[in-house]
Amino acid sequence: MPKAKAAAPETDLSHPQYYFNRELSWLEFNRRVLHEALDPRTPLLERVKFVAIFASNLDEFFMVRVAVLKQQVETQVSELTPDGRTPQQQLDEIGKHLHPMLTQLHQCFQEELIPQLAAEGVYLLSYAELDQAQRLYLHRYFEEQIFPVLTPLGVDPAHPFPVMSNLSLNLAVVIEDPETGDRHFARVKVPTGLLPRFVEFPQELKPHQGQPCVWAGVFLEDVVAHNLEALFPGMNIQEHHIFRITRDADLPVREDEADDLLLAIQQELRKRRFGGSVVRLQILTSMSDFVRQALIRGMELEEKDVFEMPGAMGLKDLMSFMALPLPHLKEQPWTAVVPKRLQVIDAFAEEDSGLKGEEVKDIFSVIRQQDLLVHHPYESFTGSVEHFITYAAHDPAVLAIKMTLYRTSGDSPIVKGLIAAAENGKQVVALVELKARFDEESNINWARALEDAGVHVVYGVLGLKTHTKVVLVVRREEGHIRRYVHIGTGNYNSKTARLYTDLGLLSCQDQLGADLTDLFNYLTGFSKQKSYRKLLVAPVTLRDRMLALIQREINHARDGKPACIIAKMNSLVDASNYSEAL
Repeated sequence: MPKAKAAAPETDLSHPQYYFNRELSWLEFNRRVLHEALDPRTPLLERVKFVAIFASNLDEFFMVRVAVLKQQVETQVSELTPDGRTPQQQLDEIGKHLHPMLTQLHQCFQEELIPQLAAEGVYLLSYAELDQAQRLYLHRYFEEQIFPVLTPLGVDPAHPFPVMSNLSLNLAVVIEDPETGDRHFARVKVPTGLLPRFVEFPQELKPHQGQPCVWAGVFLEDVVAHNLEALFPGMNIQEHHIFRITRDADLPVREDEADDLLLAIQQELRKRRFGGSVVRLQILTSMSDFVRQALIRGMELEEKDVFEMPGAMGLKDLMSFMALPLPHLKEQPWTAVVPKRLQVIDAFAEEDSGLKGEEVKDIFSVIRQQDLLVHHPYESFTGSVEHFITYAAHDPAVLAIKMTLYRTSGDSPIVKGLIAAAENGKQVVALVELKARFDEESNINWARALEDAGVHVVYGVLGLKTHTKVVLVVRREEGHIRRYVHIGTGNYNSKTARLYTDLGLLSCQDQLGADLTDLFNYLTGFSKQKSYRKLLVAPVTLRDRMLALIQREINHARDGKPACIIAKMNSLVDASNYSEAL
């Protein structure tokens, strides 16, 4: 009699070998951004752009993720991550992974990108390369534009170590009193928020080396550094060094204790600039030990918080070079296509559309024929989603528009559409997520503009972030009410929609319309909706349904049937807590 097969041993899914570390995984993502900057096949200005993106990403990484790890170390959190690391081990490994990447970044920028830009007529110059006329121009520029807004802050028993704002670029200056021989330490903030980071020369002072010069200039901090005598007359400037600080910017809003969430977030935004502890001090490798130690003591840091940089800091400002009129140094612009089914609609009754009257349709008639799935950035966001909302705002048959806003663009046509809808007498509801990280201030401004126009604005669900991207349009048609919906994966932002890959569904299915009605009642009121017809809504139904779908595929595999799981996400953490719901 054949022996029965022994049961396969159960897999211990809690073993660290099955998990990536969240922070190290993010660094690997940013390494791929850096790769685009290092890759010589990437067009030159696009390489500069990726340097800026890498630097900007890293700022946010320190402001949030590294800041949280430092808090955990300070409070002696001993809990291991699923991959088996303590907070301190994660910080140590972040440093090991990051330092080689920073070396690569600055070598590429200094040794490749700056010379290649010069060969194309774009000169980012050092002071050593300037002639007398250029130096004289910068001296006048300093006196007229920069000097009036500078405030040197000395450090002595009467002047405590200055509090510096988040991501500020500064000069540490050591001065000597020629009469007493005493040395003093002072800090000068570089006014990058008030003046352009790069000071451009007028055309007559730009270098001409066999070809037209498109742009030429220097870093703003270099202009300040070479004119310090004006700030300390009668003193001897012994040394000066650039440094930059990064603060903890993770807003600790206690929503359960806040009487007014908008006011509470406004208060935390003010704290973000100055209140968070310093989590990173960037200095140049040339900084003297005297100044280095003065900064470490003044900001109560440790050596491991110091990041030596071989070159310029705050490179996210390089993004401004993308505005240069050099199309041959950029990727060819992508022109999104309007979905074929929407190409026949009469957007705003253009007389020269060339369509016969019976051929003219509106977007609602197209959706009634069949659901429409749009794929951005390949298909036009403006010609589909924006048109859907804007058309609804002006359509006399539309009674109400409800939507969620997580991040939107600074000149958002969608927000303008909601305002127009309210002015046209429609009922308009907008959920504006005030806790969208680093977009809080922008969202507060939008919320106020919407409220001023008569839009009913709510700020989400207590304790949760509302990430969902949905629109519900209620329309009267031939005596009946029909609901139209847009359900998408991307923000309602026309700028990022030209770059990011996202999907969106336009539909008038009754069940989807009913689900979104219930969802908005949950988001705006005190509904405790526990079930939905088609939608999976976290933290109510999404997790259980996802687990059920996974189990279904497991069962298929065990039964010898075809089985497959494909999941695309940008972050999956905390197996026991669905706090990032909706």
